[in-house]
Amino acid sequence: MSEVVRTGQPAAAASPILTTEELTMTYHVGKVDVYALRGVNVDVAKGDFVSIMGPSGCGKSTLLHILGGLLQPTSGKVIVDGENLATVTDAERTDIRRRKIGFVFQRFNLFPTLTAEGNLKLAEHIHGKTGGDSNMRREVLRLLGLENKLHHKPLELSGGEQQRVALARAIVNRPSIILADEPTGNLDSENSDMVLRMLKQLNEQFQQTIVMITHNPEAAAVASRTIEMRDGRVVS
Repeated sequence: MSEVVRTGQPAAAASPILTTEELTMTYHVGKVDVYALRGVNVDVAKGDFVSIMGPSGCGKSTLLHILGGLLQPTSGKVIVDGENLATVTDAERTDIRRRKIGFVFQRFNLFPTLTAEGNLKLAEHIHGKTGGDSNMRREVLRLLGLENKLHHKPLELSGGEQQRVALARAIVNRPSIILADEPTGNLDSENSDMVLRMLKQLNEQFQQTIVMITHNPEAAAVASRTIEMRDGRVVS
Protein backbone atom coordinates (compact mmCIF):
# COMPACT_ATOMS: atom_id res chain seq x y z
CA MET A 1 0.00 0.00 0.00
CA SER A 2 1.41 3.39 -0.95
CA GLU A 3 1.96 6.17 1.54
CA VAL A 4 0.12 9.47 1.46
CA VAL A 5 1.75 12.51 2.99
CA ARG A 6 -0.03 15.82 2.84
CA THR A 7 2.47 18.60 3.28
CA GLY A 8 1.93 22.31 3.47
CA GLN A 9 -0.85 24.41 4.89
CA PRO A 10 -4.48 23.35 5.33
CA ALA A 11 -6.55 23.38 2.15
CA ALA A 12 -8.54 26.36 3.38
CA ALA A 13 -5.35 28.43 3.61
CA ALA A 14 -3.59 27.43 0.40
CA SER A 15 -4.36 25.02 -2.42
CA PRO A 16 -1.71 22.57 -3.63
CA ILE A 17 0.62 23.86 -6.31
CA LEU A 18 2.43 20.50 -6.59
CA THR A 19 0.70 17.13 -6.40
CA THR A 20 1.73 13.58 -7.21
CA GLU A 21 -0.65 10.62 -7.36
CA GLU A 22 0.61 7.04 -7.19
CA LEU A 23 3.89 8.14 -8.72
CA THR A 24 6.25 5.33 -9.74
CA MET A 25 9.60 5.34 -11.48
CA THR A 26 11.25 2.14 -12.69
CA TYR A 27 14.65 1.73 -14.31
CA HIS A 28 15.55 -1.38 -16.28
CA VAL A 29 19.02 -2.70 -15.49
CA GLY A 30 19.50 -5.70 -17.74
CA LYS A 31 16.60 -8.01 -16.92
CA VAL A 32 16.07 -6.48 -13.49
CA ASP A 33 13.55 -3.73 -12.67
CA VAL A 34 14.89 -1.20 -10.18
CA TYR A 35 12.21 0.89 -8.45
CA ALA A 36 13.27 4.48 -7.72
CA LEU A 37 9.76 5.52 -6.64
CA ARG A 38 6.96 3.27 -5.39
CA GLY A 39 3.51 4.88 -5.40
CA VAL A 40 4.41 8.29 -3.99
CA ASN A 41 1.55 10.65 -3.11
CA VAL A 42 2.52 14.17 -2.08
CA ASP A 43 0.80 17.55 -1.89
CA VAL A 44 2.76 20.79 -1.51
CA ALA A 45 0.74 23.91 -0.75
CA LYS A 46 1.27 27.13 -2.64
CA GLY A 47 3.77 29.29 -0.78
CA ASP A 48 5.11 26.47 1.37
CA PHE A 49 8.77 25.59 2.02
CA VAL A 50 9.22 21.81 2.04
CA SER A 51 12.38 19.79 2.55
CA ILE A 52 12.77 16.21 1.34
CA MET A 53 15.15 14.07 3.36
CA GLY A 54 16.44 10.53 3.12
CA PRO A 55 19.54 8.41 2.53
CA SER A 56 21.31 8.25 -0.82
CA GLY A 57 19.33 6.21 -3.33
CA CYS A 58 15.98 6.66 -1.58
CA GLY A 59 14.41 8.41 -4.60
CA LYS A 60 14.37 12.01 -3.40
CA SER A 61 16.31 13.44 -6.35
CA THR A 62 14.24 11.38 -8.78
CA LEU A 63 11.09 12.84 -7.23
CA LEU A 64 12.44 16.39 -7.50
CA HIS A 65 13.41 15.90 -11.15
CA ILE A 66 9.96 14.53 -11.97
CA LEU A 67 8.30 17.49 -10.19
CA GLY A 68 10.42 19.77 -12.37
CA GLY A 69 9.58 17.99 -15.60
CA LEU A 70 13.16 16.83 -16.15
CA LEU A 71 12.14 13.16 -15.95
CA GLN A 72 9.00 11.34 -17.03
CA PRO A 73 7.56 8.89 -14.48
CA THR A 74 6.79 5.29 -15.35
CA SER A 75 3.24 5.81 -14.09
CA GLY A 76 1.17 8.16 -11.97
CA LYS A 77 0.25 11.84 -12.12
CA VAL A 78 2.37 14.96 -11.62
CA ILE A 79 0.27 18.10 -11.28
CA VAL A 80 2.16 21.40 -11.39
CA ASP A 81 -0.06 24.41 -10.77
CA GLY A 82 -3.04 22.59 -12.29
CA GLU A 83 -1.20 21.06 -15.28
CA ASN A 84 -0.46 17.34 -15.53
CA LEU A 85 3.15 16.91 -16.65
CA ALA A 86 2.57 13.24 -17.36
CA THR A 87 0.13 13.92 -20.21
CA VAL A 88 1.49 17.02 -21.97
CA THR A 89 3.89 17.01 -24.91
CA ASP A 90 7.63 17.53 -24.48
CA ALA A 91 7.29 21.07 -25.83
CA GLU A 92 4.45 21.87 -23.42
CA ARG A 93 6.44 20.41 -20.52
CA THR A 94 9.40 22.58 -21.43
CA ASP A 95 7.15 25.64 -21.56
CA ILE A 96 5.68 24.89 -18.11
CA ARG A 97 9.15 24.41 -16.70
CA ARG A 98 10.35 27.67 -18.22
CA ARG A 99 7.38 29.70 -16.99
CA LYS A 100 6.85 28.30 -13.52
CA ILE A 101 9.96 26.61 -12.16
CA GLY A 102 13.43 27.72 -11.10
CA PHE A 103 16.16 25.17 -10.39
CA VAL A 104 19.08 25.34 -7.97
CA PHE A 105 21.52 22.42 -8.04
CA GLN A 106 24.43 21.29 -5.90
CA ARG A 107 26.71 22.01 -8.85
CA PHE A 108 26.48 25.68 -9.67
CA ASN A 109 26.33 25.12 -13.47
CA LEU A 110 27.22 28.73 -14.25
CA PHE A 111 28.58 29.66 -17.66
CA PRO A 112 32.27 30.36 -16.97
CA THR A 113 32.68 32.95 -19.73
CA LEU A 114 29.76 35.08 -18.52
CA THR A 115 29.67 37.52 -15.61
CA ALA A 116 27.16 37.20 -12.78
CA GLU A 117 24.84 39.59 -14.59
CA GLY A 118 25.49 37.78 -17.87
CA ASN A 119 24.34 34.49 -16.35
CA LEU A 120 21.12 36.19 -15.26
CA LYS A 121 20.62 37.72 -18.71
CA LEU A 122 20.94 34.27 -20.24
CA ALA A 123 18.26 32.95 -17.88
CA GLU A 124 15.98 35.79 -18.98
CA HIS A 125 16.67 35.01 -22.64
CA ILE A 126 15.78 31.35 -22.13
CA HIS A 127 12.62 32.53 -20.40
CA GLY A 128 11.76 34.53 -23.52
CA LYS A 129 12.46 37.99 -22.13
CA THR A 130 14.34 39.91 -24.82
CA GLY A 131 16.52 42.51 -23.13
CA GLY A 132 15.22 41.58 -19.67
CA ASP A 133 14.96 44.00 -16.78
CA SER A 134 18.28 45.38 -15.53
CA ASN A 135 16.60 46.78 -12.41
CA MET A 136 15.23 43.35 -11.53
CA ARG A 137 18.62 41.71 -12.10
CA ARG A 138 20.35 44.22 -9.86
CA GLU A 139 17.65 43.96 -7.21
CA VAL A 140 17.99 40.17 -7.10
CA LEU A 141 21.78 40.40 -6.87
CA ARG A 142 21.45 43.05 -4.16
CA LEU A 143 19.04 40.86 -2.22
CA LEU A 144 21.62 38.07 -2.31
CA GLY A 145 24.50 40.35 -1.31
CA LEU A 146 26.10 40.36 -4.76
CA GLU A 147 25.57 43.95 -5.86
CA ASN A 148 29.35 44.43 -6.09
CA LYS A 149 29.83 41.23 -8.12
CA LEU A 150 27.81 42.15 -11.23
CA HIS A 151 30.80 42.02 -13.55
CA HIS A 152 32.65 39.10 -11.94
CA LYS A 153 32.92 35.77 -13.73
CA PRO A 154 32.45 32.49 -11.80
CA LEU A 155 36.19 31.86 -11.35
CA GLU A 156 36.45 35.27 -9.71
CA LEU A 157 33.83 34.30 -7.10
CA SER A 158 33.96 32.10 -4.02
CA GLY A 159 31.91 28.90 -3.86
CA GLY A 160 29.27 30.61 -1.73
CA GLU A 161 29.06 33.53 -4.14
CA GLN A 162 28.72 31.18 -7.11
CA GLN A 163 25.83 29.39 -5.41
CA ARG A 164 24.16 32.70 -4.71
CA VAL A 165 24.51 33.65 -8.39
CA ALA A 166 22.94 30.28 -9.24
CA LEU A 167 20.11 31.10 -6.82
CA ALA A 168 19.72 34.56 -8.39
CA ARG A 169 19.52 32.95 -11.82
CA ALA A 170 16.74 30.65 -10.56
CA ILE A 171 14.61 33.50 -9.20
CA VAL A 172 15.26 36.39 -11.62
CA ASN A 173 12.19 35.46 -13.68
CA ARG A 174 10.03 35.21 -10.54
CA PRO A 175 9.00 31.55 -10.92
CA SER A 176 6.22 30.42 -8.61
CA ILE A 177 8.21 27.28 -7.69
CA ILE A 178 11.88 26.83 -6.77
CA LEU A 179 13.29 23.30 -6.76
CA ALA A 180 16.64 23.03 -4.95
CA ASP A 181 18.70 19.83 -5.07
CA GLU A 182 21.26 19.84 -2.22
CA PRO A 183 21.89 23.60 -2.66
CA THR A 184 24.37 23.66 0.25
CA GLY A 185 26.11 20.37 -0.55
CA ASN A 186 29.33 22.01 -1.81
CA LEU A 187 29.44 24.87 0.70
CA ASP A 188 31.05 25.41 4.08
CA SER A 189 28.84 26.02 7.11
CA GLU A 190 28.93 29.83 6.88
CA ASN A 191 27.91 29.93 3.22
CA SER A 192 25.38 27.14 3.77
CA ASP A 193 23.69 29.19 6.48
CA MET A 194 23.62 32.23 4.21
CA VAL A 195 22.01 30.34 1.29
CA LEU A 196 19.42 28.76 3.59
CA ARG A 197 18.55 32.14 5.11
CA MET A 198 18.09 33.55 1.63
CA LEU A 199 15.83 30.69 0.56
CA LYS A 200 13.75 31.31 3.69
CA GLN A 201 13.60 35.02 2.91
CA LEU A 202 12.48 34.36 -0.67
CA ASN A 203 9.77 32.08 0.65
CA GLU A 204 8.52 34.56 3.23
CA GLN A 205 8.95 37.77 1.24
CA PHE A 206 7.77 36.65 -2.19
CA GLN A 207 5.65 33.61 -1.23
CA GLN A 208 7.60 31.42 -3.63
CA THR A 209 7.00 27.72 -3.14
CA ILE A 210 10.28 25.95 -2.37
CA VAL A 211 11.00 22.22 -2.42
CA MET A 212 14.52 21.41 -1.24
CA ILE A 213 16.39 18.11 -1.27
CA THR A 214 18.85 17.72 1.60
CA HIS A 215 20.51 15.04 3.71
CA ASN A 216 21.29 17.57 6.46
CA PRO A 217 18.76 17.77 9.34
CA GLU A 218 19.89 21.32 10.18
CA ALA A 219 19.19 22.44 6.62
CA ALA A 220 15.84 20.63 6.60
CA ALA A 221 14.85 22.44 9.80
CA VAL A 222 14.78 25.75 7.89
CA ALA A 223 11.75 24.50 5.94
CA SER A 224 8.23 24.61 7.33
CA ARG A 225 7.53 20.95 6.43
CA THR A 226 9.66 17.85 5.92
CA ILE A 227 9.02 14.77 3.79
CA GLU A 228 11.15 11.78 4.74
CA MET A 229 11.82 9.15 2.09
CA ARG A 230 13.22 5.66 2.19
CA ASP A 231 13.45 2.94 -0.48
CA GLY A 232 11.37 4.96 -2.95
CA ARG A 233 8.56 5.57 -0.49
CA VAL A 234 7.41 8.45 1.66
CA VAL A 235 7.62 7.40 5.31
CA SER A 236 6.35 10.55 7.05
